[in-house]
Amino acid sequence: MSLLPHKPLRMLFWESTARCNLACAHCRRLDTRPGDDELTAEEARAVFRSAAKLGRPVIVFSGGEPLLRDDWESLAHYARTLHLPTALATNGTEIDAAMARRITAAGFGRVAISLDGAEAQTHDALRGPGGFNRALSGAEHVRSAAVPLQFNATVTRDNVDQLDALADLARRAGAVAMHLFMLVPVGCGEQLAASKQLPPDRYAQVLHWVYDRQQEGALEVRATCGPQFYRVAARRSGQAPAGRGCLAGVSVVFVSHRGEVFPCGYLPVRCGSVRQTPLETIWEQSEVLRTLRDPDRLEGNCGRCEHRYICGGCRARAYAATGNYLGGSPCLDEPAK
Repeated sequence: MSLLPHKPLRMLFWESTARCNLACAHCRRLDTRPGDDELTAEEARAVFRSAAKLGRPVIVFSGGEPLLRDDWESLAHYARTLHLPTALATNGTEIDAAMARRITAAGFGRVAISLDGAEAQTHDALRGPGGFNRALSGAEHVRSAAVPLQFNATVTRDNVDQLDALADLARRAGAVAMHLFMLVPVGCGEQLAASKQLPPDRYAQVLHWVYDRQQEGALEVRATCGPQFYRVAARRSGQAPAGRGCLAGVSVVFVSHRGEVFPCGYLPVRCGSVRQTPLETIWEQSEVLRTLRDPDRLEGNCGRCEHRYICGGCRARAYAATGNYLGGSPCLDEPAK
């Protein structure tokens, strides 16, 4: 066994609610109906206290649509009393000037708004009519409230040719960052037509585009769920980049609205439940998480790859393709550069 160097928990993605006002075609969830089994406020506070024992992770309030949870403000305040930074991942459609002021008062360090195209037709095809304009309106209110703004874009064949325009839009909107989410076929995304998913060569081209934008430095641009970026960066720069590709179970963990713990929100391999076991115990003792920290356990093309220690392959994509979270990860046919 060759475990990666132990690192504290860096990010805790908390699915604060399954409720959502949209029904996006590529959502990792299949069910967005309200339930009566969401973590209570006290259960959520216990998760935060547990997380604080594992370092100083960013608590990302996600969903569903986190602004549909009634107690999001008090819970954000509580996280801050534990000296835990917080971020909000939202579709932006619920944000007006008053909501932006509440977000500011709650102390969120960054607000990430989903924007899946540089024009309404592209975005709304995935997220529903009117979503584009409402998301941009929400972004404007966030910027006006002086909270750092980030755009999240899920890359598909429909918007892959709009990345330059999307980056320009992000800069004009005052965003400090744009994170590209490489589509993982889980939840509704599993049912998304194959014609919408990027073929390997286009996937690789997007990673090279990210590398080029990073060299420009005009905007923080990252590829999320695209760990092969680290392989691209190593070859382009001639040296191993700082950090690692797939962080699932390594420095990132996901807690569902029911308290189930997963390595990330796209990898449906259960590691335990905070309703039965404290998060710090799961983080330190889960066999699934420990296995994910050992690159020598990888199989298939990832197990043979010289970059497995800096990339790791997308474990969620491997699971979706093979049913084995340690299996080979598809979606990279790197062109000559």
